[in-house]
Amino acid sequence: MLSMFSDFSVKRVVVVGLGYVGVPVACSLADAGFEVVGIDVIQSKIDMINKGESPIKGKEPGLDELLKKVHKAGRLKATDDYSVCEGAYAVLIMVETPVDRDNVPRYEALKSAVTSVGENLKKGTLVVIESTIAPRTTTDIVQPILEHKSGLKGGEDFYLVHCPERVAVGVLLKNLKELDRIIGGINEASAKKAKELYKNIVKGKLYLTDSITAEAVKTAENTYRDTQIAFANELAYLCEELGIDVFEVQKLVNTSPGRQMLLPGAGVGGHCLPKDPWLLLYGSGKTFQPKLIPTSRHINDSMPHHMVSLAEEALTQSKISPHGAKVAVMGYAFVEDSDDVRNTPALPIIDHFRRRGIEVVIHDPFVKGVEGIGLTKNLNDAVGGADCAIFVTAHSRYKNLKLKNLLQKMRTPIIIDGRNLFDRKKCIKEGFVYKGVGKKH
Repeated sequence: MLSMFSDFSVKRVVVVGLGYVGVPVACSLADAGFEVVGIDVIQSKIDMINKGESPIKGKEPGLDELLKKVHKAGRLKATDDYSVCEGAYAVLIMVETPVDRDNVPRYEALKSAVTSVGENLKKGTLVVIESTIAPRTTTDIVQPILEHKSGLKGGEDFYLVHCPERVAVGVLLKNLKELDRIIGGINEASAKKAKELYKNIVKGKLYLTDSITAEAVKTAENTYRDTQIAFANELAYLCEELGIDVFEVQKLVNTSPGRQMLLPGAGVGGHCLPKDPWLLLYGSGKTFQPKLIPTSRHINDSMPHHMVSLAEEALTQSKISPHGAKVAVMGYAFVEDSDDVRNTPALPIIDHFRRRGIEVVIHDPFVKGVEGIGLTKNLNDAVGGADCAIFVTAHSRYKNLKLKNLLQKMRTPIIIDGRNLFDRKKCIKEGFVYKGVGKKH
């Protein structure tokens, strides 16, 4: 496998994990002149990369074109064989790090990847963990595995850093290129070595620190956003009770200097925000009991259930029996114009109505079939004969829907708006029963 590239004078970089982080990183490094090998356990991803196709769908400006370019130039290949790590200049690991139902980190994928890297690690290689991890994971879990499997000493025989990703779905390449990055080394030499690599693909500032600080920074920045969203969601509950529009409140709050209130919505999804607060708090509780962060998580987790309550209230108001009812869930991706379904807030809504024996049809213009879920890209199939349309995702296609057309297709004109897609007064004027998060009912 080491003969994948013919020119061994060019530095080889291995990227472990060909997902939303790994693919843009691999493409960017290849475009910078490195010979890049991507490693993944999913054969379909490997096959797509080796054909010059991106496994990431949805609107990702420039990514498809960049991947085709570096593939055509012969600088990007993919495999499941970790022997390509032998003699590599750098190995970047970016695999998923979820938490379980008790909010404990699940590091099976990380440990497996680190073990395989360690078994093929040679002196002088830079190992980077981009996966989001709890504080002390680099030094307490990753480093011991690498040292045990390789027989080498971290910080002396090989370099080790945590450089957390800051990409976001929809702007993967833009964020990778433009945003500042935090590089946390197990020692100063490791951090400096990683800076030499990242300056090839990052135009933003590169801040050097220790690995534990870098781990805390990454989890804290996502936790900060999660708590901000929780405030907006709690205010939405309050505005519904007051009979006013939370989005009008949000807009006017932000006219005050220094205020940047975020938007409420149907729920917080994605790989990061639902878990990173728990990663930050992992191991806490010995000297203090955190209150704000867990409460924020619970508020955000409550939003899909609130959507269910709004829908059931509207169905009851319209005298629709669960027997024979049809609900259209509009949007399965967690974020607009993307195929990313990780921790989607649509799933609790779907599960609830299916448990009640109600027919549920899920529409999403970007997401392919998900096992056990059932999806359609045909809008008419979803809303045709539906008694309730629950808008979970703010896909651009939904923003352009004409209410009159929707009214003609539905059996019962009910809209549950989780993303402020529609004007309440216009919906009511057209004949809809309308209920939206943070709006007068």
